Amino acid sequence: MCLMCLLGDVSESSRRRTTTIRNPIKCCLLNYSSRRRKQQHIRCFLHHHSPHQVSFKSITMFSSSFLRLVLLLCLVSSSFSTASPSNSTAADQTLRPQEELQKLKLIRQELQKINKPAVKTIQAISIFSKFSSDGDTIDCVLSHQQPAFDHPLLQGQRPMDPPELPKGYIKDEKSYEDSQLWSLSGEFCPEGTIPVRRTTEQDMLRASSVRRFGRKIRRVRRDSTSNGHEHAVGYVSGRQYYGAKASINVWSPRVASQHEFSLSQIWVIAGSFTHDLNTIEAGWQISPELYGDTYPRFFTYWTSDAYRSTGCYNLLCSGFVQTNRRIAIGAAISPRSSYRGGQFDISLLIWKDPKHGHWWLQFGSGTLVGYWPAFLFTHLKQHGSMVQFGGEIVNTRPGGSHTSTQMGSGHFAGEGFGKASYFRNLQVVDWDNTLLPASNLKILADHPNCYDIRGGTNRVWGNYFYYGGPGKNPRCP
Repeated sequence: MCLMCLLGDVSESSRRRTTTIRNPIKCCLLNYSSRRRKQQHIRCFLHHHSPHQVSFKSITMFSSSFLRLVLLLCLVSSSFSTASPSNSTAADQTLRPQEELQKLKLIRQELQKINKPAVKTIQAISIFSKFSSDGDTIDCVLSHQQPAFDHPLLQGQRPMDPPELPKGYIKDEKSYEDSQLWSLSGEFCPEGTIPVRRTTEQDMLRASSVRRFGRKIRRVRRDSTSNGHEHAVGYVSGRQYYGAKASINVWSPRVASQHEFSLSQIWVIAGSFTHDLNTIEAGWQISPELYGDTYPRFFTYWTSDAYRSTGCYNLLCSGFVQTNRRIAIGAAISPRSSYRGGQFDISLLIWKDPKHGHWWLQFGSGTLVGYWPAFLFTHLKQHGSMVQFGGEIVNTRPGGSHTSTQMGSGHFAGEGFGKASYFRNLQVVDWDNTLLPASNLKILADHPNCYDIRGGTNRVWGNYFYYGGPGKNPRCP
């Protein structure tokens, strides 16, 4: 506190009590202003009295010196006062540049871990007016130098050879293969390298936390039993599952907030839905926070502790080992489906290699992307206990108002083909490494007025369902 605020006005009667003001700077300035007025009164007094009665010079010198002392004490006291809001603001302003420098330093350290030396760099072609002027930057990184091999259990090793496909596998001729923007020029990474989408400072600055960059979004509502995550899914459980396969319709649903996402994916799950949850996930997603745009992107995810401290998206940590030089995880997908227009889907297969126990991922018709090493997991070291297919969004809207973030095509399941998004040819892998129809499929929409789901079976699509919705609407306020 300013000394004058603690002692009171020395020119007033000694009977007057001390008045404490929360803002010491304001207090000192008020006292300073008061003294200026009194000094003017003194000048006026001296003008009408004999110079022999009072020495104006001595009073002025005393007043000036005293005011300097008061202001000095104000500055000192405001630096040390913990009760003053203005003091905390000043401290914040002093520390903010240091905090920003520390954050940038941390970002550069993380970027050095994620972005490995490139043998070749490919610039994605921009074909959409809203796309950034230069598109994604794809670095061709030596296979054994990718982020996965920073893991202590993988250091010094090289990627595994591909395993045999599950029995009963049939190539899906209808699934669209050349579906990534960066490769539309026909240019690919050379043999012995893999394509890695370059992470930028801007990517990391958008994240809620640098430490949690590339991990599941935690900034969700806490006033909802769904914790902000809403689903429309088909699932099977009650058996041992060693993989899953589906063709997923690709759209560009609208995402209302940078901190929300909309995705469509396959989950292979084991453990309980508490701290020991293990998941392997793959599909397409729109995430403005992670990618900086609103385009559907091919993605992967994994966790072995319910998204708390293990796992990440794509190749943003030591985990997934990529073996393919033509598919870039995290890259934009094209073409996308249109309402009452052309329909496009991607086929994904996840399965456990019976020989080594790793979980492999295939994109399209026969294109192996890579694998999740078995040692990453606890429960999934053995098998999955549930498989889910479907959509998920994050709703961050406060006060009970629902987000307008869309799922799937943004239209309800009842609109059907060409209007609603779909999953088709749903299959699971059994203990004998055989693909089987996902029989006894159950469907669930936890907010059916916002996003719903309808299942069926036919000879061409096998087990399938339509799903999705617009989010906020008259039935979902």
